[in-house]
Amino acid sequence: MMGGLFDLARPLIHALDPETAHKLAIAGLAAAPLRAPRHDARLAVSAMGLEFPSPLGMAAGFDKHAEAIDGVLGLGVGFVEVGGVTPRPQEGNPRPRVFRLPEDGAVINRYGLNSVGMDAVAARLAARRGRPGIVGVNLGANKDSADRAGDYAALAARLAPLCDFLTINVSSPNTPGLRDLQAEAALGELVARTLEARDMACAGGRKTPVLVKIAPDLGEGDLDGLVAVALARGIDAMVVANTTIARPPELASPNRGETGGLSGRPLFERSTRLLAQAALRLEGRMPLVGVGGVEDWQGALAKIEAGATLVQLYTAMIYKGPGLFGEIAQGLLGHLGRVGAPSIAALVGRRAAGIAAGEALL
Repeated sequence: MMGGLFDLARPLIHALDPETAHKLAIAGLAAAPLRAPRHDARLAVSAMGLEFPSPLGMAAGFDKHAEAIDGVLGLGVGFVEVGGVTPRPQEGNPRPRVFRLPEDGAVINRYGLNSVGMDAVAARLAARRGRPGIVGVNLGANKDSADRAGDYAALAARLAPLCDFLTINVSSPNTPGLRDLQAEAALGELVARTLEARDMACAGGRKTPVLVKIAPDLGEGDLDGLVAVALARGIDAMVVANTTIARPPELASPNRGETGGLSGRPLFERSTRLLAQAALRLEGRMPLVGVGGVEDWQGALAKIEAGATLVQLYTAMIYKGPGLFGEIAQGLLGHLGRVGAPSIAALVGRRAAGIAAGEALL
């Protein structure tokens, strides 16, 4: 039903500029959240000491300011990641800064980490404390910061007690110099300071898991360094991957030349192969979150079989509507029945070697 209503409304929604449409969606979910549906136990997964009712989550970038957490949970997701959040409020880049590529099932954004700041987000997280649902926060540095590692530490200190996990975002292409923090030495220092701040904030209680989100534009040598840092420093999981600065030659949309990070269908193969490469290097020593280009249950399954315990999406919902999470969940359950698997967890990583070597994803 939800999908049919969206099909009727889509021409009107897409007649609006993308940022206005996005704000209206957040306002609607905040004002009238749906009741979160029950999840089939076969989709439950354990990761980072947390019990997820479904592996499907809303990626960072949708609920940037933690305004509609319960509304997003009502869409049938197993978890929500809000943000990116910066220590101090910042406007981000000038509008227009987000562009639909409907012919490609994609979006280009150059928001530039627009954020209301960590104090406003902390207040919203504190106000819903005790409500159900797994909520993570994506962390970013202020554009004009003189100490970006210090920004991540400040965010961890403020937000770790208020959420279920934190994601260090050093892979956004829209903050100048941010991706430089993925270099092994810089990332090692940043992670160490963030974890120290987390430990102090969570002293005497459960330590909030810390994840690192990486770019899809990495070479294998860069990936080796990132995995080494993650393992040595005790990171809890890796998120693979953020938006890409690459522009595949097959892009057909008139907006394909806009600057910013490309998300959606064109990112699917690149991010999924990188995910499988990471899974082979990690050998089960930490879970992976797969994100990039998922638009149906087959894509979600490919991420899981490539090594993802959890799968996030966002861009496809712009084109397929808010019923997409439920449709993917039903598709995964149908697949479990056909292959005789007891749970989705049983399928994690079973095609990682083949996908990393180039076999067909779907």
